[in-house]
Amino acid sequence: MSSAFIPYGQYWSTPFARWQGSLAHLHSLEFAAWNSRREIAARGLRQAPIDYGILGLTVPQQGSFYGLPWAMGLIGFEGVGGPSVAQACATSVRCLAMAADEVNAGRASCAFVLTADRVSNGPQLYYPDPQGPGGSGRSENWVLDNFREDPFAKVAMVQTGENAAKKHGISTSEQNEVTLLRYAQYRDALADDHAFQRRYMRLPFEVPDARLRKTVALLAGDEGVHATTREGLAKLEPVLPGGTITYGGQTHPADGHAAMFVGSREQAKALSMRPEISIELLAFGQARVEKAHMPLAPVPAARAALQQAGVDARQVTHVKTHNPFVVNDIVLSREMGFALDRINRYGCSLVWGHPQGPTGLRSVIELVEEMVQDGGGIGLFTGCAAGDTAMSVVVKVDGAR
Repeated sequence: MSSAFIPYGQYWSTPFARWQGSLAHLHSLEFAAWNSRREIAARGLRQAPIDYGILGLTVPQQGSFYGLPWAMGLIGFEGVGGPSVAQACATSVRCLAMAADEVNAGRASCAFVLTADRVSNGPQLYYPDPQGPGGSGRSENWVLDNFREDPFAKVAMVQTGENAAKKHGISTSEQNEVTLLRYAQYRDALADDHAFQRRYMRLPFEVPDARLRKTVALLAGDEGVHATTREGLAKLEPVLPGGTITYGGQTHPADGHAAMFVGSREQAKALSMRPEISIELLAFGQARVEKAHMPLAPVPAARAALQQAGVDARQVTHVKTHNPFVVNDIVLSREMGFALDRINRYGCSLVWGHPQGPTGLRSVIELVEEMVQDGGGIGLFTGCAAGDTAMSVVVKVDGAR
């Protein structure tokens, strides 16, 4: 069992903005540091005893070679070091696992997890090859080329979804019904002027210019969420010929940032906005499944985390997923017995988008807030990642009244 904790309220996420949208002009690391600096100031945490940091970033930005130390310097914590991590869509949970490990081992008592990605305008890379024809090298579009094909499985991401759908006999009509449910759940988070999202998100969100000096736009909430109806979904054709997955049943690339403090029991209580609430990171799990079947991986990853935590699936009260395809949730429900309407209350990445690095962390934040709102429980987050992999985390909330 773990002894790493999340201080209640000491986490945040920006709204996520659609591909080439309102955040596309911002350097993701500098933007994350700028926003974290003001969130830390607003919470009175400029003197927080941070002794370890982790940066989760999957799309390189200029200067990101310097990673976490650069980001912490920009935030105002020049004495804090730590690694930069890229594990595709599992980056957030890997960062949390590393923070928990440092705390458990006694090497840190107050860790800061910073995640950010700008999927828009990804870098164009050139790899020199002196032995190439005429000394010419090779080029890569970091985002689009890797969306297009897994270099090991030799298929696009959407094909992994189709393979999972075929293996489990999941039709387009079944996907459409669950997609409608996911959008209805997201609308619950928007009720009463975004009351649920305001628990962890600054709204309206002031979008700065590229130099981070003046406000150039306001975001009322997530940008790029499409109106979805049964009739509209029924009109969509599958993306691949002969397939089942339409654009309605998969997520969209996005930009955004999220962050979280992790610490010992004592530090978490000292930093918490509600010290009576205990939020414990119980266990983590990872898995890799057969080639080109990525949406199946969250199930064994979830089982691994639950086994390490000593928790039966029937004891889990709240479930969140990273679901780039709605197929993910259908498989998870069938294999683990979680009712579909219990999974992803108040939203998920299928709806609000997929900036990779911060995607899972926003989901864990929403999982925590949902459990606190309900008076506590045992929560599970699980999500797939490139390379037919997945990571999961089990969280326990006590003392929420």
